[in-house]
Amino acid sequence: MAVSPSPDTRTTAELRGHLVPRTLFIDGRWVDTDSTFDVVDPATGEVIGSVADGRSEHAAAALDAASAAQADWAAVSPRARAELLHSAHDVMKSHADAFIDVLTLESGKPRTESAGEFHLSTQFLRWFAEQAAHVHGSYSPASAGDFRIITRQDPIGPSLLITPWNFPLLMPARKISAALAAGCTTVVKSAGLTPFTAALMTQVFAEAGFPPGVVNLIHTTTSGEVSSALMADPRLRKVSFTGSTGAGRVLLGQAAQNIMGTSMELGGNGPFLVLDDADVDAAVEHAIVCKFRNAGQACVAANRIILQSGIADEFTAKFVAATRALVVGNGFTDGVDVGPMISGKQRAEVHADVTDAVAGGAELLTGGAVVDGPGYFYEPTVLRFSGTTHPLACKELFAPAATLFTVDTVDEAVAFANDTDMGLAAYVFTRDLSRAMSVAERLESGMVGVNRGVMSDPAAPFGGIKNSGLGREGGHDALHEFLETKYIALTV
Repeated sequence: MAVSPSPDTRTTAELRGHLVPRTLFIDGRWVDTDSTFDVVDPATGEVIGSVADGRSEHAAAALDAASAAQADWAAVSPRARAELLHSAHDVMKSHADAFIDVLTLESGKPRTESAGEFHLSTQFLRWFAEQAAHVHGSYSPASAGDFRIITRQDPIGPSLLITPWNFPLLMPARKISAALAAGCTTVVKSAGLTPFTAALMTQVFAEAGFPPGVVNLIHTTTSGEVSSALMADPRLRKVSFTGSTGAGRVLLGQAAQNIMGTSMELGGNGPFLVLDDADVDAAVEHAIVCKFRNAGQACVAANRIILQSGIADEFTAKFVAATRALVVGNGFTDGVDVGPMISGKQRAEVHADVTDAVAGGAELLTGGAVVDGPGYFYEPTVLRFSGTTHPLACKELFAPAATLFTVDTVDEAVAFANDTDMGLAAYVFTRDLSRAMSVAERLESGMVGVNRGVMSDPAAPFGGIKNSGLGREGGHDALHEFLETKYIALTV
């Protein structure tokens, strides 16, 4: 393995004028490998660069580094960890243009969306920096009063953080900052479709002065092999994963072998309820963002738009008009609302779903076609169904395709919303506060947006129930995902 303490011309790629690390990062050094894999711009289908392709031996070296650094990092004072995270926040903000350009280039999302993801990611760094010095235990008398109960919060230990391609900056920033604030060292596995953004994120921590071994980065085309090797090592004490429910199940099985801590943010089937007393214009505005942001490639997207019959026609007409007004194109073009899907394979799958749905009786209200030209673009699409039993009602589309369903009563809306084995995000629109709370409490979902279609915030617990996952990211809950409680019984 060739190593370099800092990125140079041998270990970087030039992307839109920015030098971006293209190698692994292990024990404070940029590490090259014998093989590479290409990264493609989904807006053009062209290769934008290649990154080092890590294998299980590189993952083992990364865990060696994280394990060796764990005791010293846990011993760093909370205030000192906080100061380092604040430094990372400042370094990250100084590289805003590089992050936004690279994020747009390899994910395809419009540059305005990339800017929003960048700024939210910096907020997570700052929020966890502010929380790092506020991890508290407790002191209290025992129930009989004859000794004292002391608790303390200790770092859980070396942590594997597996990140997805659809939010290639927000997910690493959210996971890494929580783990570091809690005093855990990390091995980050980037998404193979969007590794350059994760590399920039890692470079931030290196520039901010984090000790060697605290943050390590692996790119790989053999994710299963690399993850399995790490998960089998008893020194790894935590895995935090964002991705498909199927992959989450595999990791949970592997984690059971070493009784390892797990956090899982998995698939969704987001019901978006618009009740008959809703502000329809506001519901349409939020539904457009909630459905078509990132070309619909989000676990929290509005996957099923459930309309109460009293407002169904008005909402449908306005929603279809707003969908037709969306501009599809390259994310670097001004005025673009919807970028490409991440790959030709993903686009082919959604087109097959839409075609099958129409053949099965769904009404195509707009879209439904592949966009000609380079890149993996698909028309923003709206399908209307006459009932609630179509197979597409049970599938997470992960695409710029909206499905509309109509019900007569609030009880029907809630029952249909809950008729899924997923439970990540749900949404309800109504002017009645009592109804809003009643419906929100009945929805089987880890998160509910009331009269809003975007919920992510550094101070909020983000995560799902049922097959949508375990644990939470964001908020105080996220910090405790990387901590273990120690109880000390003290005779006085």
